[in-house]
Amino acid sequence: MAVVTEGQVRVGTSEFRRINVALFCAGFVTFITLYDIQPLLPLFALEFNVSPAVASLPLSVSTIALALGMLLAGTVSETLGRRQVMTVALFLTSLLAVATLFSHSFHSLLALRLLQGLVLAGVPSVAMAYLGEEMDAQSIGHAMGLYISGNALGGMAGRIGSALLCSYVPWHTAIALIGVFSLLLSLVFLKSLPPSTNFRQRPFQPSYLFTSLLQHLHDPGLLCLYGLAFLAMGGFISLYNYIGFRLLAAPYNLSHYQVSLIFLVYLLGSFSSGVIGSLIHRFGRPFMIRLTLFVMLAGTLITLSGSLPAIVAGVGVFTCGFFSVHAIASSWVGRRARTAKAQASSLYLFSYYLGSSISGTVGGMFWLNYGWNGVVALITLLLLAAFGVAALLLRLPVVE
Repeated sequence: MAVVTEGQVRVGTSEFRRINVALFCAGFVTFITLYDIQPLLPLFALEFNVSPAVASLPLSVSTIALALGMLLAGTVSETLGRRQVMTVALFLTSLLAVATLFSHSFHSLLALRLLQGLVLAGVPSVAMAYLGEEMDAQSIGHAMGLYISGNALGGMAGRIGSALLCSYVPWHTAIALIGVFSLLLSLVFLKSLPPSTNFRQRPFQPSYLFTSLLQHLHDPGLLCLYGLAFLAMGGFISLYNYIGFRLLAAPYNLSHYQVSLIFLVYLLGSFSSGVIGSLIHRFGRPFMIRLTLFVMLAGTLITLSGSLPAIVAGVGVFTCGFFSVHAIASSWVGRRARTAKAQASSLYLFSYYLGSSISGTVGGMFWLNYGWNGVVALITLLLLAAFGVAALLLRLPVVE
């Protein structure tokens, strides 16, 4: 039976609800401002006369900056506090989105997106560390799933919202409007999130940053979880970056807004990540990690169909699998890491977004040379590697 540490938050309490509202908003803002440009990649390719791989750079530079920034964000939050770092990051990313209103060139867009990725580093790993400290063992799976459901809904809203707004206003205006909405949600976050009760402040020490990171890199279980993040996210971003190019072309010839509606399947991802905690409790992590990876693979293969309804169904299946894998692996990091949880989470998300940056652009080369079959081949290879990493992970001693 898990022991509840004094002061930790349990399911059903008012603190649990406040934390979930706040971190749902944090996840929503993070993903709406990070991924609102994804459905616009084909538009960038046309407007700026660049290849699909180059058009993916506004997203890739954000995710690589986010990945690198998170290696430092966890340590900064150990000094300044979890709540403070997340608050500043949410307001800055919202303001940078508003600043996109004045961006009219590809280079200025890349610069803004680079800055946005850097400031967003103050949310994901810090949020995971906050939950790892504040939630008891029976509640963290539920809380992590709800936080990730905010990620899913934010990603969906950003992708559909930007495409819809671009039917009426220029793309830079659409992104700025999303920034205004994000500012309002950031205020909700600030009002809702309770102060940390189990956080222990430590002075900023660069040596501590490196020693804590190296400590986690010597844990084979954490290394496996980081590998899963890299591979699963690489497959996810490859599918979503280039499904739009496929559906805009013949024989489908959909509009940008019609293509963006495929992101409604994020509702399925939000649902699956929200219930994964109870499924882990019932069936255990070993079974669920295998099952959810298989669901991702099945969804990938279904998209090979030429039927539009089958393609949408395949994307939906794939999305459910991905968000479930992410919820399982990210909560597993919080349970396995005994110390410096923010750094452990930072390394997990560094791997996650590194996979996004690399595969997101490499996928463009597969698309350009081999079409959708090439993209599916890339994703399949990534998932087969993920099965191998999961097998290694499950052979290791359990840490709870």
